[in-house]
Amino acid sequence: MSRGSGKGLSLKDKLDGNELDLSLCDLNEVPVRELAALPKATVLDLSCNNLVSLPSDFCSLMHLVKLDLSKNRLQQLPLDFGRLVNLQHLDLLNNRLVTLPVSFAQLKNLKWLDLKDNPLDPVLAKVAGDCLDENQCKQAAVKVLQHMKAIQSEQDRQRQRKLQAEREMEKRREAEQRAKEAQERELRKREKAEEKERRRREYDAQKAAKQEMEKKTKKETVHTRKPASSSRPPQPPRHKPSWSRSVLRVLLFVLFCILCTLAACKLTELQHQPLCVSVNTLFGDVVAALQNHKTLQNMLQHNSQQ
Repeated sequence: MSRGSGKGLSLKDKLDGNELDLSLCDLNEVPVRELAALPKATVLDLSCNNLVSLPSDFCSLMHLVKLDLSKNRLQQLPLDFGRLVNLQHLDLLNNRLVTLPVSFAQLKNLKWLDLKDNPLDPVLAKVAGDCLDENQCKQAAVKVLQHMKAIQSEQDRQRQRKLQAEREMEKRREAEQRAKEAQERELRKREKAEEKERRRREYDAQKAAKQEMEKKTKKETVHTRKPASSSRPPQPPRHKPSWSRSVLRVLLFVLFCILCTLAACKLTELQHQPLCVSVNTLFGDVVAALQNHKTLQNMLQHNSQQ
């Protein structure tokens, strides 16, 4: 195995039982693919190398039980470091770690932990304490796991609160959208009703105007055809006054006067007066003459019937 890359020499030459010692190999990266091909290597020693970080696929080495990463230059661990659920012993002495990934809380089988000589966050450093003997390193594992579980729980609660807030926000948005849609539907419904009412008024106005026009047309037609369509019985034609009617009226008036005079001369004491004697004589002559003129008599009879 060449220095730096960790490739070239087979790792099987370094394997002793279930232990694989890659310490002091001047490694600047971890040969994850080769390590994955050795599931028997449950104990891995990568101490005293030049590792600055671990690749994300390093966490696929779930067969690891004991891992020594001490005396490297690690600034952080992979976010899904907690996938190494079978890990029981972890040595991170003398690195450049400040915090641990939240997934660290998933290392439920971890029994031993050394975080000395790292620029840890003060809270984490206080929780981890010293690892000067076996008992302190075991206590460090328990306390750090509890601390990381608390952080994970708090983050889960925050995430849950954030998710709940997002759901409530989404519900509010949906409610507002539904209210807006309902308002728009109501507006469209009102506009449709107003439009229908407007068309109804226009229809009524047009119908009224049409009826008025029909009435007017009918009235004009009736007025024009009134003499022909009158229901009254036909009246006999009236003759226009003529000169003969006027003469007849004059004659009748004269006759009336004569009759009055004759009545006065025959029925009163005036009959012996000279004027009445003359009138009575004249009346007798006229009567006699009228009897001889049937034509005039017929004309008089015809006019009297009219």
